Amino acid sequence: MTENDRPNGEDDIESIAPKRLHKRIESGEEVHILDVRSEEAFEEWHIGGENVELVNYPYFQLLDGLPRDLLEALPEDREITVLCAKGNSSEMIAESLENEGYDVGHLEGGMKGWSRIYEYTELDVDIDATIAQYRRPSSGCLAYLVVSEGDAAVIDPLRAFTDDYLHDVRNLGAELTYALDTHIHADHVSGIRAVAERTDATVVLPDAAAARGVEYDRQYETVEDGDTLTVGDVEIDVLHTPGHTTGMTAYKVGPVLFTGDGLFIESVARPDLEAPEAAGEAAKTLYESLTEKVLSQPDETIVAPAHASESATPNEDGSYTATLGELRETMDVLSMSEDSFVEFIVSDMPPRPANYEDIIATNLGREAPDDEAAFELELGPNNCAASEEALTN
Repeated sequence: MTENDRPNGEDDIESIAPKRLHKRIESGEEVHILDVRSEEAFEEWHIGGENVELVNYPYFQLLDGLPRDLLEALPEDREITVLCAKGNSSEMIAESLENEGYDVGHLEGGMKGWSRIYEYTELDVDIDATIAQYRRPSSGCLAYLVVSEGDAAVIDPLRAFTDDYLHDVRNLGAELTYALDTHIHADHVSGIRAVAERTDATVVLPDAAAARGVEYDRQYETVEDGDTLTVGDVEIDVLHTPGHTTGMTAYKVGPVLFTGDGLFIESVARPDLEAPEAAGEAAKTLYESLTEKVLSQPDETIVAPAHASESATPNEDGSYTATLGELRETMDVLSMSEDSFVEFIVSDMPPRPANYEDIIATNLGREAPDDEAAFELELGPNNCAASEEALTN
């Protein structure tokens, strides 16, 4: 829409950058959102927060004008942000609201633009290395960068943010030596091959993950339980922790345990994304992994997971980690018996991630979508955790 399309030469509707909206939410500012996607799309995935007031009114119901019940549901004395899937429909609705006298803007790029936000936070840990956490607010996906003495490793990178990792490695005066995945992801397209294509980094997969039938067009190395990789002056210890998948593997650097999708700071893994028919057996395996490999670590161990949900509470520095001691005290599921654990985990699992079968096939190397198609595949919530209800006390 151009200025000539607007009546009386008025200015265009304000386009609100996703990062700006995110900062407003993170700062605790009261935010009012009108989401004009379908009810189904809204229920599956939307912007949330304790300080976010949401109204969902599908766009197709607004084509003949703004109904009175919608106008009455919107605040007259606060800015309203209208959003849709990609940013086009929201601008039209925002224009109609402005004509009604509302203070309104629309989210640039819609939920697709929201999915491009990526945050970098360095962890405050007592180790001779820089460890950074990346967070994608739209899905809660977390990735990590470990830098020591000019060497670097990226753990669980997302293909869509390859440029971010390479930029940060350069800024930290290092070269990327390893690109590791903790397992075959089902909620996002892995970036280990994309990162390696633009650097001299070695692609690393857990041996049990590769055994699922990886078909990469480039060389990669595998690691097993008990192996060690060296990055500068630090070592990355390998702990096989199956359950979420057969290949699920944690990596430990000093006091930091990168748990992948095995253990989160507000939940534990779901066991049904690799073989839904074997979820019960996988839940037993997950219990064994947590008991023998994870909970056997010292209380001071810092759990750094691959996801954080909206219910997860960030630390003062904005990072999403917790000590194992804290999780023992706050997460009921970690003190359950095996039978109770299995029954609880398999009884109330959330919907599977959108397009998870295609994402798994892509991460195995069996499908090769281009960058844009890959980005479209992973839009939406990750849903890789078990139900959060009653997990914590």
